[in-house]
Amino acid sequence: MGDGDRKAGYAIAAGMTRLKTRIVELIGAAGPIPVNHYMALCLFDPLDGYYTTREPFGAAGDFVTAPEISQMFGELIAVWLYEAWLATGRPMPVTIAEIGPGRGTLMKDMLRTLSRLDPALTAGASFALIETSPRLADVQKQTLAATPAAIGWHESIDTLPQTPLFIVGNELFDAVPIRQFVRAGTGWRERMIGLDGADELHVFAGAGSVDPTLLPGDAENAPQGAIVEVAPARAALMASIAERLAGLGGAGLFLDYGYLRPGIGDTLQALRKHDHEDVLANPGEADLTAHVDFAALAAIVRAHGLDAHLSTQGEFLVEMGLLERAGQLGANANEAAREKIAGEVERLAGPQAMGDLFKVLAVLPAGIAVPPFATAD
Repeated sequence: MGDGDRKAGYAIAAGMTRLKTRIVELIGAAGPIPVNHYMALCLFDPLDGYYTTREPFGAAGDFVTAPEISQMFGELIAVWLYEAWLATGRPMPVTIAEIGPGRGTLMKDMLRTLSRLDPALTAGASFALIETSPRLADVQKQTLAATPAAIGWHESIDTLPQTPLFIVGNELFDAVPIRQFVRAGTGWRERMIGLDGADELHVFAGAGSVDPTLLPGDAENAPQGAIVEVAPARAALMASIAERLAGLGGAGLFLDYGYLRPGIGDTLQALRKHDHEDVLANPGEADLTAHVDFAALAAIVRAHGLDAHLSTQGEFLVEMGLLERAGQLGANANEAAREKIAGEVERLAGPQAMGDLFKVLAVLPAGIAVPPFATAD
């Protein structure tokens, strides 16, 4: 973009993305903004947001998700959803949905697997993709163009059919904006994005003290400078899903990177071209994410009378049969193909790759056991 470019009445500043120019002007006119506001602008601004304008997935994008690594991921997710459907009494009619479906690769692999497991289920179920980006919805429609299943697109779960719901979300919650608070003096202050003396973006502690009820229970023991993250938007999304499952029945499976117990620290990060960069450097051109507090999500699920089960992605996939499926795929393959499959297994489940960093939350009706989660935990 040249310096003379214009859109919606603003100039593109030299060395800045278009969105960064707008954010600088916004802060200059109205004052600093909290981290969650900045994150929402970077990701979802309707003109220049990351998910509005870019193709983030795959080798040519900024990151690679598990469904893009191997078909085995989607296959095993489908097997779990099918087992959950069986365990809850084979409800029909039924909706099978993915929220935050990327390019549609996971749903494509799930549909292929479900059609083999139970053609009658695939023919009778309603399949749904919950996507807020029109551009990504178009990509998903291309990915799924050849499938015979009935698929609908929705912007939220509110418009899904009023039937039992079996829903999966992979790398969904990490992109939901977070708030950050920093221990300063005797209290806590919200971290804000403002302008320094050179009109550059910078992070600082806001002036007002924070309501302590917003903080984790052990925050009072945190040292000076400690940072805690809370995610009211994540909590609201999980609550709406749990309310739906509690009211109409079904199950959910959510996989993301994060931690199983509440923690302290700054996990906000920017990813661009498969590498990390400063979160303030290129608004709208880098993916902004933060680690997911799975304990907080599980607490919301249990508050709705549902069972919540937690594990690492590696444990889940191995117990679901990842190694056996890899053996099947490699049985008649050449050496190069077998090495590729082995590499995919390592990336998905290896402790030094996604296996330990990524966690799994399974949501089920109270008392319903679906392997590998045998009992309530």
